[in-house]
Amino acid sequence: MTATEMLLDAVDLARAAAQEEAGMERVGAHVGVSTEDEHSVTHLFEAEHAGYRGWTWAVTVAHAGEGTPVSVSEVVLLPGQDALVAPEWVPWSERVRAGDLGVGDLMPPREDDPRLVEAYVQSDDPAVEEVALEIGLGRTRVLSREGRLDAADRWASSDFGPRSDMARSAPAHCGTCGFYTRVAGAFGSAFGVCANEISPADGHVVHVEYGCGAHSQVEVDISPMVPVADLVYDDAQLDVLDVSE
Repeated sequence: MTATEMLLDAVDLARAAAQEEAGMERVGAHVGVSTEDEHSVTHLFEAEHAGYRGWTWAVTVAHAGEGTPVSVSEVVLLPGQDALVAPEWVPWSERVRAGDLGVGDLMPPREDDPRLVEAYVQSDDPAVEEVALEIGLGRTRVLSREGRLDAADRWASSDFGPRSDMARSAPAHCGTCGFYTRVAGAFGSAFGVCANEISPADGHVVHVEYGCGAHSQVEVDISPMVPVADLVYDDAQLDVLDVSE
């Protein structure tokens, strides 16, 4: 018998190794074998562990050469295509989403957060640079260009952006509204704050091309729906003409 035949034939040896590793749990049917190289193959058995649906026991057996027995090299549990596996681990700082922060919660930025840069060094914002040259004091870190672009993209795609349903049905844009208050700095060319308490955007950052039905220039036609003629007949009194003569 050749070495390959001996390895392929070592199903019972592989099952015994898998059963030893599984302990009290039953090892299922032999479901396949794959050749690793000319000196080793891997036998696969169904795993019947609770919670391990779709997993298999993989037992690698090897043959060292003529005159040596087939031996077990490795026993592991491997997930199949339909196996239940844990999702890829994500650091907690990347799992937090908008709206997750509650009262008393703290969320420090990452040390290498690309949205922030040292103040007055790489701010790339004319308004910040002007203040820096004038007084030389201020915040430790400010928004970087990447941070501003990230915020601008997020605001523009929000419910108060130019492509929202409200904006598409509005009579005019915020940029021409008296309630639109432009923000300072690099955001000023595209964003402002709504100051109309009736608007759904009141107190929110809005895009200059956003709009709603509470625009300051909105005019509503309040004329009566039923047309009224210019000439009105008063039939409250009647003149009687005698035609008997």
